[in-house]
Amino acid sequence: MLDRGNNEEAETSFSEAFDPALADGAFHVLDRGGVRHLLPGLNGFRLMEIMRECGVEMPENCGGSVACGTCHVYVDPDWFARLVPAREDEEAMLDQLLHARPNSRLSCQVLWEAALDGLRLTLAPTEG
Repeated sequence: MLDRGNNEEAETSFSEAFDPALADGAFHVLDRGGVRHLLPGLNGFRLMEIMRECGVEMPENCGGSVACGTCHVYVDPDWFARLVPAREDEEAMLDQLLHARPNSRLSCQVLWEAALDGLRLTLAPTEG
């Protein structure tokens, strides 16, 4: 499925990752190993859920209850302002993370909507 030839970043092809007829758009994820993934957008699903279901390796310790920060991602700056703003509890968790940046979000708190088609994320380094 992935070709990592020549030590360059590889990207899954759209057709290998999912059936585009069943998706509400797509988003790009750069994982912690440097592999790019093109994933389906599914209305009403949390980005964390989609990433995990599609095999992107990411620990989930709190089940999306904003209690651990293991689903921390960096949102491409061109996309950050398009997301629904973080709630106070998410902001409080991000304030506790060592690797937080101004474009950080918890992927368990971002719901997919078709307007996010083309979104680009990078998994943040693990904490600790």
